[in-house]
Amino acid sequence: MTKLKQYSLLNEKTRYQLLATVIVNIITFGHGVGVGWLSPTLSKIQTPDTPLDFQVDIAEISWLGSMLGLGSLFGNLTIAFLLERMGRKFCIYLLAGPYACLWILIYCASNVYYLYVARFLCGFTGGAGYLVVPIYISEVADSSIRGSLTSMVMLSVNLGVLVGYILSTYLAYHIVPFLAIILPIAYFTANLFLPETAPYLLRRSQLNAAETSFRYYQNQKRGMEQVSKANFDELRLAIDAQQAQSHAALTYRDLITKTALKAFAASIVLSTGYQFSGIFSFINYMSTIFEASGSILDVNICTIIIGVVQIVGVYTSTILVDIIGRRILMLISTLGVALGCIVFGCFTYSAQFYDLSYLNWVPLVLMIIIIYLGNIGLIGLFFVVLVELFPAKIRSLATSMSVVFLSVLVFGTLKLFPLLLHYFGISVTMWFSAASSLLTFVYFLLFLPETKGKSMIED
Repeated sequence: MTKLKQYSLLNEKTRYQLLATVIVNIITFGHGVGVGWLSPTLSKIQTPDTPLDFQVDIAEISWLGSMLGLGSLFGNLTIAFLLERMGRKFCIYLLAGPYACLWILIYCASNVYYLYVARFLCGFTGGAGYLVVPIYISEVADSSIRGSLTSMVMLSVNLGVLVGYILSTYLAYHIVPFLAIILPIAYFTANLFLPETAPYLLRRSQLNAAETSFRYYQNQKRGMEQVSKANFDELRLAIDAQQAQSHAALTYRDLITKTALKAFAASIVLSTGYQFSGIFSFINYMSTIFEASGSILDVNICTIIIGVVQIVGVYTSTILVDIIGRRILMLISTLGVALGCIVFGCFTYSAQFYDLSYLNWVPLVLMIIIIYLGNIGLIGLFFVVLVELFPAKIRSLATSMSVVFLSVLVFGTLKLFPLLLHYFGISVTMWFSAASSLLTFVYFLLFLPETKGKSMIED
C-alpha cells in the first residue's frame, strides 16, 4: 500500500508537481490544437467552397505541413540560447506570445503566406515547448513519478490534436481562432503563480529561493520535513559537485565522452524512428491518408476516432512507464508500428487489384492499431527517454541539439509525406514507414538502456 501511494500522482506530497505539470502543458495542449487544426482544414481550403479568398494546391500543402518543422527548429534554437541564461520560467512565459499570434494570422489570412507564418509559429511554440517543458517537469518532479508527469507532455499534445480535429471539422473556419486564443491567455496567467525550479536556482547560487521552490513543489509550506530537508541537501551537494567539477564552462570534450556519444547515438535513432515511422506525418495528414486508402467511411469521423486513440495510447504509457519501464514500451511500440504499416500497405496494394469494398473498415482498424501502439512508446515516451538519456552536465545542451535534429526531420518528413502519397501511393509510403520502425526496433533491442529511476542530478 505504501509503495502504491508513493507512485500515486495524487499523493499529497506531489500534488503541486502535478498542478505545475498541468499548467505548463496548457501550451503543449494548444500546440496540439494547432497541429490537429490542419488536417480537416486542408480538405476545406482545397475546394471552390473554401472559406478563404484563395485555394491551395499540392505544393502549397506540402509547405503548409513542413513549415511546422521549420518553426520548431527556430523555436528550439531560441529556447536553447535562453534556457540557462534566463531560466525555465522565462522561457515558459515566452511561449504565450507566438502562440497567440498564430491564431490571429489564421483569422486574418488573405493569402497562403499568412498560413505559412501561422504554421511556422505553431512549430516555434512546439519546438520551444518540447525542450523547456520536459526539462522543467524533470526538475520539479520526484523520480518515482517523473516518467508519468513527463509523458503528460505528449498526452496534452494528443488531447489538443483531438480538439483541433473536432473544432476544425464542425465549426466554421473563423470561429476556431476566437476559441483557441483563450489558451495563451490562460497559460500565461496560470504560470504567474509557479516558482522557478530549485536546480536552476541552485546553479545560480540563489539558495533561499531554491529552498522556497523545493518546499513549494514538495507541498511543505510551513517548513521542510526531515526527509525532504535531506533530499534538498543532497540536491544542493550534487549540483555543487557538478559545478566544482566543471568550473562552469561546458567544453566540447564533455560532448565526446563515451557516455555522451552513446546517448547521442540513441537520441539520433530515437528521433529518426519517431519521424520516419510516419506517426507524426499520419497525424498531420490523417484525412488525406483515409482518402488515399479508399475507405468509404467519413474521413473526418475517422480522423476524430484516431484522435481519441492517441489519447488512450499516451494515457496507457503514462500509467505503465514508471511500472514496467521505458525500454519494453519502446520495443512493443516500434515493432507494433512496423507490423501495422506492413499490413496497411499490403491491404491498400491488394485493393488495387481486387474488390475489397466489403472490408472498407479495415484501414480504420489498422490505423487505430498503428496509432495506439505508436503512442504507448515512440510518441508518448519520446521526451521522457530523450531527457533521461544524457548525463546531467550536458543535458540541456544535448537535449536542445537533439530537438534541433528532430526539427530538421519534422520539416523534411512533413514536406515529403504528401509528395510521397501523391507520386508513389499509400502502399509504398506505408512500407517505407514500416522499414524505418523495424530498424528502430532492432537498435532499441540491442542498445537502448533502461532509464527508469535514473537520477536527474547525477551522471
